Amino acid sequence: MVDYSRRLLALSTAVLFASTTISFADAPAELVEAAKKEGSLTTIALPHDWCGYGDIIAGFKAKYGLEVNELNPDAGSKDEVEAIKANKDNKGPQAPDVIDVGLSFGPDAKKDGLTQPYKVSTWDSIPAELKDADGHWYGDYYGVMALEVNTDIVKNVPKDWADLLKPEYANTVALAGDPRASNQAILAVQAAGASSGAKPGAAAAEAGLKFFADLNKAGNFVPVIGKSGTLAQGATPIIVTWDYNALAGRDTLKGNPPVEVVVPASGVLAGVYVQAISAYAPHPNAAKLWMEYLYSDEGQVGYLKGYCHPARFQDLVKNNKVPKEVLDKLPPAAAYEKAFFPTLDEQAAAKDVITKGWDKVVGANVK
Repeated sequence: MVDYSRRLLALSTAVLFASTTISFADAPAELVEAAKKEGSLTTIALPHDWCGYGDIIAGFKAKYGLEVNELNPDAGSKDEVEAIKANKDNKGPQAPDVIDVGLSFGPDAKKDGLTQPYKVSTWDSIPAELKDADGHWYGDYYGVMALEVNTDIVKNVPKDWADLLKPEYANTVALAGDPRASNQAILAVQAAGASSGAKPGAAAAEAGLKFFADLNKAGNFVPVIGKSGTLAQGATPIIVTWDYNALAGRDTLKGNPPVEVVVPASGVLAGVYVQAISAYAPHPNAAKLWMEYLYSDEGQVGYLKGYCHPARFQDLVKNNKVPKEVLDKLPPAAAYEKAFFPTLDEQAAAKDVITKGWDKVVGANVK
């Protein structure tokens, strides 16, 4: 995992790849036919401004003519897994066919018998470090933790985690999820802890809880889930979120208000998300077709257009499949030079510490 991540970062910092036409390979005809007979796909936790999912979903619907039933776009990774558990015997519209969760949630879902294996046509071009050998889960994209700042309100933009503790940032700092359930928020807490020099995993998680406890005691933490709307309204002028969400939010707001996206000088945590098909999927063939689309050149470039680095990035670059205009929109390469990827074990240890310790140590009910 760590070795591949270094290679991935090295590739993502290059800016001189030739632009070329993307080839949109077709999924197996028999799978398309079977999926069309099912008629629809049920997703969960896919906000349209997250990783370009709005356009990706629209592209899937247009290409295959299936309906997409979108459940709770603001759900966290834990909520997605719980939705599978709660609907094991339900083939209705509340049962998700597919999930997109933080890396540490994939192996757990497999262990609990909640996923079914499937290997897409482009399976061999997904690095081994980013997928389950049996096909139960597979990495789709990664990003780094960043600060999304409303500069109409925050005139002195913070450059690092420690800056957020200053009195000038009273009632400004929010997380983009509930750290008791959201993978994004859990990793944000770990990133804050790592900025103090703590080792990734349990140590960084404990340091991160202390950081947010101090932030809360200082009156700087806002226990509201930060979104583009709350940022624009001034309720959460600084949001700790993935860089791709911050960049997409900036684009959506179109300068009203102006937004600056900051990759902190330290604690630059990078996180991978993974796809999986529910073992109880009401539409298993539609779910497989969805995976074929996501891992096609078209789907992977769709992630990149949403500022997310896709799992097949290395293969796309090698075969000159990444349009130069897409690469040119990404943040400066230097911002990612200090990025680190917690291992599965480190993520699991941090998740345990943070989800169990947040209420006791920080005491802020994020909602």
